[in-house]
Amino acid sequence: MNIKDGYPKEAIRMIRNTGKCGGVMRTVMIKQAGNWLVSGMIFVTLSVSFIVQAADTSTGKIGVDTNRTGTAVSLKEVVITASRVVRDVQSEPSATYRLDGGDGALREANRTTPDMLEGVPSVMVQKTSYGQGSPYLRGFTGYRTLCMIDGIRLNNSTFRSGPNQYWNTVDSLSIGSYELVMGPGSVLYGSDAIGGVMNALTIDPPDWTGEPLWERRLYYRGALAEESNIGRVQLGGRISEKLGFVAGYSYKDFGDLRGGKNVGTQKHSGYDEQDFDAKLNYYIDRNSTFTLGHQSVRENDAWRTHRTIYGIDWEGLSRGDGKVESYDQDRDLTYMKYQVKNIDGFVNGLNLTLSRHAQGEDLYRVKKDDKIERQGFDVETWGATLQLESETALGQWVYGLDYYHDIVDSYGRKYKADGSLDKIEIQGTLADDASYDIAGLFVQDAIPCLDGRLDIIPGFRYTYASTDADKVKHPITGERMSLSDDWQSAAGALRLLVPITQDRHHTFYANVSQGFRAPSLMDLTRYDIARSSEIEQISPDLDPERFIAYEIGFKSRIEKLVSQISYYYTSIDDMIIRTPTGKIIDGYTEVIKKNSGHGYVQGVEISETYYFMPQWSVWFAGSLTDGKVDSYPTSSSSEQERDYISRLMPPTAEIGLRWQSERAKYWCELVGDFAAEADKLSVEDKLDTQRIPPGGTPGYAVCHIRAGTQLTKALALSLALENVFDEDYRIHGSGVNEPGRNLILTAACNF
Repeated sequence: MNIKDGYPKEAIRMIRNTGKCGGVMRTVMIKQAGNWLVSGMIFVTLSVSFIVQAADTSTGKIGVDTNRTGTAVSLKEVVITASRVVRDVQSEPSATYRLDGGDGALREANRTTPDMLEGVPSVMVQKTSYGQGSPYLRGFTGYRTLCMIDGIRLNNSTFRSGPNQYWNTVDSLSIGSYELVMGPGSVLYGSDAIGGVMNALTIDPPDWTGEPLWERRLYYRGALAEESNIGRVQLGGRISEKLGFVAGYSYKDFGDLRGGKNVGTQKHSGYDEQDFDAKLNYYIDRNSTFTLGHQSVRENDAWRTHRTIYGIDWEGLSRGDGKVESYDQDRDLTYMKYQVKNIDGFVNGLNLTLSRHAQGEDLYRVKKDDKIERQGFDVETWGATLQLESETALGQWVYGLDYYHDIVDSYGRKYKADGSLDKIEIQGTLADDASYDIAGLFVQDAIPCLDGRLDIIPGFRYTYASTDADKVKHPITGERMSLSDDWQSAAGALRLLVPITQDRHHTFYANVSQGFRAPSLMDLTRYDIARSSEIEQISPDLDPERFIAYEIGFKSRIEKLVSQISYYYTSIDDMIIRTPTGKIIDGYTEVIKKNSGHGYVQGVEISETYYFMPQWSVWFAGSLTDGKVDSYPTSSSSEQERDYISRLMPPTAEIGLRWQSERAKYWCELVGDFAAEADKLSVEDKLDTQRIPPGGTPGYAVCHIRAGTQLTKALALSLALENVFDEDYRIHGSGVNEPGRNLILTAACNF
């Protein structure tokens, strides 16, 4: 995972096209464990990253100043997601990262979108299965983190609270770059944006060169420990000055994953996936663009093996008794976007987006007695966003409205061991014949003060949400019932930036942001297995969750050093948590949801970039997170106790050394990843014995060696030997272990 902290899109593309332009150095983000300090209730997260880049020594064509060695002296990176308008990372009063995507990239390790976030401070990528990655951002995952694609919400009312598979349906090979903003983003993006907001920005058509242009790309990645083969065919073109397009097809075949030396093959951990994407830009004039985009994803036969007899007994894990638990995922996004900039008048910019997003999930489950369950849902989401921008004497305003309407159908069927139909359920995992609406008005102003020595950025959002579910299974009688409810929320934010120098190479920032999450259909109407030993009943009469996050930080960017440090504290109020009822159903503990969670999450994040020679770089990073929330310690408890948040991220670290030839034709790196034992367990963690070993997830230390070459102008190759010593390890809370010794070959041909 590569973090681009302070560099433009053109530089990022050159860096990932290692060797395509002489002297270009690829950015690397790495993390290593350090000494952690605990003072009272304050746990400090320390994370230092060394990012190395160099410019083209022959031409310096990336628009930056270069010295004689080709080292970039003053590179700037702009991001959009943090403020909904273009701003330099140094001028953003929050922890913001730009992550490289698939545009011209060799994908040594990052096979999925969740994998792209590995290595970012305060991020832990849990994998319930190898096809179901779910990032934890500052202690939160599932529907408390927001994922977007070109500014369109991936989240909908069917998302679950815990780790889920939906981020995995964003094909990383179709993404040009990712923007990640840590902490609550509810003011600008509404419900769910608590741990952070990630925006996946799809690959754009090529730039106009004065004549028609065609770009073709072939990509391959093969890995032995995964028995995997990934391929992509991509075609882009600029037919005229006004019309450009790009389209691609990705095929992914993963066999059963082989763990370390003692675990061996993890049966039924493989899956396959096919993806298609297309994007057309019509450039009406230099200030106006019309975009038409589409994505289709089909992921098939992704098992959750920990609930079946094929789970592993590593470090005392228990196995499930099911025989099959397999998921199929479908996703189709079609959208139109109209963007105008440099408008004369009060409104200077306009962005109008209309979208249709269809997502489907199907579960096939065979229980220990050979009885079969089939359940799933389809959700069709219609969305509209209007964003306006105004440059005034009172600052740079961004304001507008957004609206999303979910149409949800679900099904649940049970079959006897002989295959005959036994029962048709009133609903599937969640309510059938249901709808969910969420609409919001937002405004933010960036006000420069004191001759540029202070930026004040206040913001506010009002949100209205409602649901109407026609087919819901009554929790007591089992009969059909209906459910409807609505909620209103207001959230504000105040962010401050204090440049220490006029060029903004050194800045302090502080912010306070309110976050909220409206109850979803999954909260209100879920009826399904929750964790290893729990079954969740419907839970009407819920209220929105509320959060307040405080953050202070420092950013510095000079010739050979890029630094960032921040401390955050997120207060949790009325969080919806699972609450035991004291009943046992089919051997599972029955739970419902209540607004009874109060607590906090906190940490410190530090990143530091340094390169000491033109061809050599070294990097170091690490993280630690702390958080507690009220919960019920046992199934019969009526009193709450303050406990660790679920799947608290353990101290993690990485250290590495990289060499690259002067003209960037060859490169190699040695990397070590480390994690401490994850032994700060919540009550729910202790019950989740199929994914978390007794006493916690063991720590690990693994080593990777990677090397590559730009063999020709068009062809780049890389070879990686990951987990060199074949260690057995897993990311905390995951349902599978990570690959054992893994040889990975990647090749990219651009012509």
